[in-house]
Amino acid sequence: MCGIVGIVGRNDATEVLLNGLEKLEYRGYDSAGIYVSQGLNKGSLVKVKGKIADLRAAVHQEDVGNIGIGHTRWATHGQPSKANAHPQSSADGRFYLVHNGVLENYESLKAQYLNDIKLQSQTDTEVAVNLVATLVQKEKMSVLAAWQKMVQLVKGSYAFVLIDRENPQQLYVAKNKSPLLIGTGATFNGVCSDSLALLNVTNSFIELHDGDTAVISSQEIKIFGQKNEAVKRKTYSVTLNQDDLGKGTYPYYMLKEINEQPAVLRFLEKTYLNETGKAVFDSRLLDQLAQAEKIYFVAAGTSYHAGLVGKALIEKLAQIPVSVELASEFGYHLPILAKNPFFIFLSQSGETADSRQVLLKIKKLGYPSLTITNVDHSTLSREADFTVLLHAGPEIAVASTKAYTAQITVVALLAQALRQKLDPDVINFDLKQQLSLAANGIQTLIDQQELIEQLAKDYFSKTRNAFYIGRGQDYYASREAALKLKEISYIQTEGFAAGELKHGTISLIELGTPVIALITDPETADLTRGNLKEVEARGAHTLTIASENLAQSKDQIIVPQIDPLLSPLLTVIPAQLLAYFATIQRGYNVDQPRNLAKSVTVE
Repeated sequence: MCGIVGIVGRNDATEVLLNGLEKLEYRGYDSAGIYVSQGLNKGSLVKVKGKIADLRAAVHQEDVGNIGIGHTRWATHGQPSKANAHPQSSADGRFYLVHNGVLENYESLKAQYLNDIKLQSQTDTEVAVNLVATLVQKEKMSVLAAWQKMVQLVKGSYAFVLIDRENPQQLYVAKNKSPLLIGTGATFNGVCSDSLALLNVTNSFIELHDGDTAVISSQEIKIFGQKNEAVKRKTYSVTLNQDDLGKGTYPYYMLKEINEQPAVLRFLEKTYLNETGKAVFDSRLLDQLAQAEKIYFVAAGTSYHAGLVGKALIEKLAQIPVSVELASEFGYHLPILAKNPFFIFLSQSGETADSRQVLLKIKKLGYPSLTITNVDHSTLSREADFTVLLHAGPEIAVASTKAYTAQITVVALLAQALRQKLDPDVINFDLKQQLSLAANGIQTLIDQQELIEQLAKDYFSKTRNAFYIGRGQDYYASREAALKLKEISYIQTEGFAAGELKHGTISLIELGTPVIALITDPETADLTRGNLKEVEARGAHTLTIASENLAQSKDQIIVPQIDPLLSPLLTVIPAQLLAYFATIQRGYNVDQPRNLAKSVTVE
């Protein structure tokens, strides 16, 4: 959450910052700001409550420089406002700081060091920048010494970048838990939360580790470890195509990303299946998974829902027990674990703070781990024993779509590889054919946008709440479908096991309440239809999404037939489109729903 970009050594620093912030707006968009300088005491601070377009409009012709920092905010401490926007400045006007993360002890630091300073915001960040200024003024420290002392004093998560108005030739950088990269160039250097922010000026980056501090000028990068010792960090290249970062002809990123799902599935099939249909992964990974007494998925949000689907895939294909755990709960309430556990972390960004705190705990316990993520070189990728990439391409819309279907696909491929390793003689589940059917089926459903747009109007234009229901894999897909609708359209939506409605929740059904049923499993299809009749008797406005082989004449959306194990790859598509069109019809921003951010880097 929150996006940071900084640059030193480019005369177009203001434009680099604004372009970078536009790429990072998925990380937060309630306020934004930049500080740029063109020399000693020649700086400009511009901040707004609102989005990057508002910030760009507020920047004047004279707000230029060759060094600068920028920030787009997802509020933690203090409501969205101009005063709480970053950069935050020290009371003496010398230092300017941007910050992603949460400082747990800022109140005690304020009481101990800053009693004589009247703070202008409600942020923890303002405490940090004034702490640097105080250490420089009162303890006569150099800026670097004060900077390193400040990061030793604060507790919590942070990605910091600071500029000294009296020496505007360097960026002071620090990282702990929150992601931060250094971008390198021949005559300039930069810093960012995500490589997307600087890809238009460089594709060469350095990963900072927790506890690192750094001083960055146009010609030099000095990195220090936790004990302030000089360290070297590896440089890597990012190969993303600039065209992948734009919306193209689509009005919103979410619609673009929904439409990209068939191509993602086809690419994953080619990447992880050989010509004979055998799933190919690192043999060391498969060896460790095969020895596991139990596999634990650890995830949050949409990734958690993908884990629920993945549980059935691994248990039925590989015959290994699986538990799916909420990262925010699991790490602090660790249950009794199996004797030989294996942990799989599902995360689109690879930076999810809740999942990372679990990963750090299980690493201390000596348990093996795998991260399945869309972002190579991300924190979870770097710190787990193994990484498998989703290869879904950048996902910019806050509501995840293609990452969800990619996660299910990759877990299915992994389950197939495990099945083939544990019992090579077993008749293979024809995953190659099933993924081909899934890719074609997704395209068929995407092509029905006109029908789905009308259904969204009929069912969601005025409702306050709704329900998705299903059984087995349909129930798990219902939970993701409900999340999609509520997170962007603000319709209170719940995904329920169909048989559970009558155990209390049916009391919420009123005349016209939308209830959407997913029906793809022959074993439970009739039971789910019976549950639909129960809610219809109470006045519900019902909609059915059913597979071809189970469809009835009154079903509104028919999904192509596929093995029920993989049915969420298809049933989620109309749910994604229903959420998209409902949001458009209700007049909200599809890509940037209120109060949310894409990369959840705080606990």
